Parts: sequence; C-alpha cells; structure tokens
Amino acid sequence: MIKKENKNNLRVKRHIKIRHDLVGTTARPRLCVYRTLKHIYAQIIDDSKQATLVACNTTQKDIQAKIKDMTNKEQARFIGEEIAKLAKKKKIKTVVFDRGGYLYTGRVKELADGARAGGLEF
Repeated sequence: MIKKENKNNLRVKRHIKIRHDLVGTTARPRLCVYRTLKHIYAQIIDDSKQATLVACNTTQKDIQAKIKDMTNKEQARFIGEEIAKLAKKKKIKTVVFDRGGYLYTGRVKELADGARAGGLEF
C-alpha cells in the first residue's frame, strides 16, 4: 500500500531548511507567519533575545469584530496591516520575512502585501 506523507510534516521540513539561513536580529527582527484553515497568525520575533516583540492574529477578540464579513485573503491582508501598525509603535521598520514553509501565494502573500502597505520593509 502506498503511504501518503502528511502535508504539514512536509511543510515543517521546508520550514526547518528555511530557518537554517534565516535569523531575526535586534536591528532586523523576523516576521513569522503561521496559518490554519480558518485563521492566520503573524508575529515579529527577535531571535537573539528569543522574544516575541509584536503578535497579531485572527483569533483576537478585538480583531474578530472587524474581520467578521471578510474573506480569508482580506483577513490576511488586514492582519498584515495591523502587524505593521504595531511594529511602528515599537519603532520597527525593517524585518526578515519568514513564510513558515508555506508557498508564497494566497493568504501568505496577502499578509506580506498588507505589511508592506502598512510601512514595513523586507
């Protein structure tokens, strides 16, 4: 019988390969993306301090009210814009984009475009 490998395990393998070369520093932290079928999560991480500087996702109560009638792509773009606003408050201008092993298409691309529209550079 042919066994099909779990897609998430394949994604994790890709993410490990990507993270080997991708490091967030104090000067240029890492914008990490994680997505599920219903939600999308974004956080800005300083790997040298091992600390999350800013985080935003679609499960937060205040954000859920704003994104209630949006499509998944519109929600991802909104989260990108929100993470950029929060980063500006923390005086973060440039980041390294970590797509989390996902293909750079669909919701991941929309989140990145929203973050760029909000003022983040990567």
